[in-house]
Amino acid sequence: MEFFTLLVSGLLGLVTPVGLVVDQAAVGAIRSQLAQVEQLQVRVDNAPTHQLLQGKVERVRVAGRSLQLKWQEIRIAALELETDAIELEPRSLGSRPKFKRPLQAGVRLVLTQQDINKLIQSPEFIALLQKLKINDGSSNTGYNSVYNLVNPNVKFLANNRLSLQVELQEKGLEKPLLIRVESGLNIVGGRNIQLVDPIVAANGEEVPPQFVNAIVNNINKRLDLGNLEDDGLQVRILKLNMKPEELEIAAFFRVEPSSRFLETPGS
Repeated sequence: MEFFTLLVSGLLGLVTPVGLVVDQAAVGAIRSQLAQVEQLQVRVDNAPTHQLLQGKVERVRVAGRSLQLKWQEIRIAALELETDAIELEPRSLGSRPKFKRPLQAGVRLVLTQQDINKLIQSPEFIALLQKLKINDGSSNTGYNSVYNLVNPNVKFLANNRLSLQVELQEKGLEKPLLIRVESGLNIVGGRNIQLVDPIVAANGEEVPPQFVNAIVNNINKRLDLGNLEDDGLQVRILKLNMKPEELEIAAFFRVEPSSRFLETPGS
């Protein structure tokens, strides 16, 4: 969701206090949220001048390639975005603009396998994994084994399947447990991302399906995008296409003016 936050913070700069909305100003506003960009085009459908002074923009269209986000270790290989009408509180234009109506947009993203692995292998993500400790629950023995997840690696496969490899490292032991997971991805009702036909192996030995299914059911519940609606964000996935080396996602999102996802970094 950080990506949407950064993009929105760029859109907030489209309307200036004097009401000048031009394509180049829009490009500059979005570029300010990016560390690197290979190509970026922005088209702003201007409303009449008196509406611009009231904080209204009819539509914004964005297309870009190789967009490196400034605040996260992630690169967007390709982006296409088109908003509905944007309306900001006129009194907020001189400071931090606030939305008067929900922000609605359609977006298409392309992410590469290489860039995803760069993200999950970054120091920030590894630090997050180190906080994710797994307890084997053997308290009846008086000894609990604690594991860390390290060295993650993702591989995109055909037919919307992916492979994940990660090492499960127990404190005090030199040799980690190598976990390999292969699973399909399916979208139900546009909002439920579900793992399909997962296969899990530990050091080459397949994990019993009943154990895997219990974990997958829990993960599928967490991957319900409806969980975001309490925070004022509605997302519907229209397309998910995974093939070797590349993942394409098309989605619609609606952000309420009060949503925490409209809080820009540092605000």
